[in-house]
Amino acid sequence: MGRGRIRSPTVTTKTHPCEPEPKPEPELVSLYQKHAKVYPRAVSGWFATWRWTLVWATQLLFYGLPWLQWNGRPLMLFDLEARRFHVLGLTFFPQDFIFLTALLVLSALALFFFTAVAGRLWCGYACPQTVYTEIFMWLERRIEGDRQARIRLDRQTLGAQKLLRKGAKHLAWLAVALFTGFSFVGYFTPIRELLHQLLSLSLGPWETFWVLFYGAATYGNAGWMREQVCKYMCPYARFQSALIDRDSMVIAYDQRRGDPRGARKRGSDAAAQGLGDCVDCRLCVQVCPTGIDIRNGLQNECIGCAACIDACNQVMDRVGSPRGLIRYATENGVEQRLTRAQMLRRIGRPRVLVYGALLLAVATAFVVGLSLRSAFHVDVVKDRGSLGRVLEDGRIENTYRVHVLNTGEAEHGFTVGAQGLPELQARWQASLRVGGGERGSMTLYLDAAPQPLQALRGQAQAVTLSITRDDGAVVNAKASFYVPR
Repeated sequence: MGRGRIRSPTVTTKTHPCEPEPKPEPELVSLYQKHAKVYPRAVSGWFATWRWTLVWATQLLFYGLPWLQWNGRPLMLFDLEARRFHVLGLTFFPQDFIFLTALLVLSALALFFFTAVAGRLWCGYACPQTVYTEIFMWLERRIEGDRQARIRLDRQTLGAQKLLRKGAKHLAWLAVALFTGFSFVGYFTPIRELLHQLLSLSLGPWETFWVLFYGAATYGNAGWMREQVCKYMCPYARFQSALIDRDSMVIAYDQRRGDPRGARKRGSDAAAQGLGDCVDCRLCVQVCPTGIDIRNGLQNECIGCAACIDACNQVMDRVGSPRGLIRYATENGVEQRLTRAQMLRRIGRPRVLVYGALLLAVATAFVVGLSLRSAFHVDVVKDRGSLGRVLEDGRIENTYRVHVLNTGEAEHGFTVGAQGLPELQARWQASLRVGGGERGSMTLYLDAAPQPLQALRGQAQAVTLSITRDDGAVVNAKASFYVPR
């Protein structure tokens, strides 16, 4: 073996009966196959309309969300430098990491649930790889033409026409990719400031890097790699087989109805010719963005886009056969000839119920936790330089530094109270006001009468601080009060 090749034996014939049997000579056979470029054909139909509806909806959301404002700040902004995350009018901080964790768990459970019910709907309609591949293929068709025109163009020798068409296509791809990278960075740097920096040629190094990086990723994945990302790089294609079963709704070819395949004249009786409904036109293969033949059964490469359904239905209409030779169905439904109502009744099976129950439980916990989230956070730090001191009037004083994190959108004032010791008093160094989504800190003094603390000399006593916001919200914090000897 060498360079990915195996020598297969070839036998030479004997020239004389007394000669020994010749030894087979090895022959080089390649173990590698060159990637065959996929030229998806344009298709129209009910599912294609839905696919483009999702393309428009997701991209309007992605490109438009960074430009929207709420109370003078972006509606969606992940400010990593300030460690603040503004999401749909709510402000989150690193202390709220539990909500991000819950959101990721929700996303995973939703993916499991919908995959168990209806296969790879996410991949076929809303996955960024699918969405941007659709956009890039639309640009390609507008500039180079449909499937056969693109094949002929690729076979041509390099000339002015080919160079012009290819150059125009890649310029269009680069424009979309760079705009996508710019919009992506707009979720981390206010996009209006980012646009001003771009127009004034003062874009920072990190912003420049991420615009180019994300733009290059979009250009490479959607323009060049396309189906290879879905077939070889996406992990979802590998573990989807563990999520679906024979009662999951997938794209299925009705083999009993379609085979044996063969061409025939329009309006002729296929059964009389010993043929099935499939005319073997291969349009289902030509429109598939991953280049598979769905008639060979469900495959990992199938992303559930339903382009083959639209193409097959159009062919069935032309030859006068009923639609649904390729359709959304379950494997058991196709084999057992179940009606759609019978297949839908099997949705409530244990796998789906478990995923659904977990999804509902986590979603409920997420909403309840979000609604009960503290209006503000408080951290109390004891002054280590002075554990405790005796004032001129004999009262015992401790000093603290109180940090207040206002998670609301409006500015608020804060007052403090303390409990836990006799005649315990609390006072700020000055009035404390904290803006919406901001942090503030102030020195806090606690003092108590000395007589009731005689038995506690040299000890620390637990006290409770009550921080009250001007709208009535209260957060309690624990602290220790040291009584000097």
